Amino acid sequence: MILIGLGANLPSRRFGPPERTLPAVLDHIDASGIAVTARSRWYRSAPVPISDDPWYVNGIASVETVLPPNALLARLLEVEMEFGRERGLPNAPRTVDLDLLDYNGQVLDTAAGPNGIALSLPHPRMVGRAFVLLPLRDVAPAWKHPVTGESIDTLIADLGSVADVELLTSQEGAG
Repeated sequence: MILIGLGANLPSRRFGPPERTLPAVLDHIDASGIAVTARSRWYRSAPVPISDDPWYVNGIASVETVLPPNALLARLLEVEMEFGRERGLPNAPRTVDLDLLDYNGQVLDTAAGPNGIALSLPHPRMVGRAFVLLPLRDVAPAWKHPVTGESIDTLIADLGSVADVELLTSQEGAG
């Protein structure tokens, strides 16, 4: 199972608010030959670290592709740019953020290559983040962390509080 995290807290020029941009991103990914096989509900979450920035809309998609992990990550970064992502300061607001979270349970830690892309799998910051784990459970309720073997339910229970994440009432494009 290949899992991608999606997030946004700024509107895009073409699609407007994140609730409309992120489904369009998934349609674009699917049309580019990376098959979207499932997606979570959308969740709203506080920015990390906490700030006055707008809250994020987050979700998870499961995909199938023949692309190897580094090529898939490169393609995801291209999609971000196509949807208006501008890279600046870390944790800055963005129109779209795509993270490769898990690639068939592989454990990788590669240095940045000539294209400047480094890849760590599973994504090193996914554990401890309710805005990743809650939608991940929607898509893959039996998922286990490839390194620790912990179940998604155990990882969520270890969070203690998930007060900074809420399920959106409007689930436009869910399915």
